[in-house]
Amino acid sequence: MDTKIRLMIVDDRQSARRGLAALLSLLPDIELVGAAANGRDALRLAAEQHPDVILMDIQMPEMDGLQATELIKQQQPDVKIIGLSMYPIYRSRAIAAGVDDFLVKGCAAEQLQETIAAVAAKPVAT
Repeated sequence: MDTKIRLMIVDDRQSARRGLAALLSLLPDIELVGAAANGRDALRLAAEQHPDVILMDIQMPEMDGLQATELIKQQQPDVKIIGLSMYPIYRSRAIAAGVDDFLVKGCAAEQLQETIAAVAAKPVAT
């Protein structure tokens, strides 16, 4: 890919945001364009930054990742979203909400990198 993937992280845990940001900053094809602590902040930040891909935690206060995914997809259908949760049982609900893929937190760094690249390369569903 010639251009960097513009990526946003959404997670209510600051340690998770920092950890993902530190890991992803090591990848030359990723540009971190923002981080949010809840779905409401994610909506605002996505509108401002127009990321290519969002890593979206599912369980968060104020507005969860499922509702935020639905709203972001309505407003910016070209934004790709990868749902993240410690609980694989959320996979089907996340897919129904519109995520492009789903990962369990704590997956291998290689799997995270490959999923981000694959999702970024997917054509926009119409």
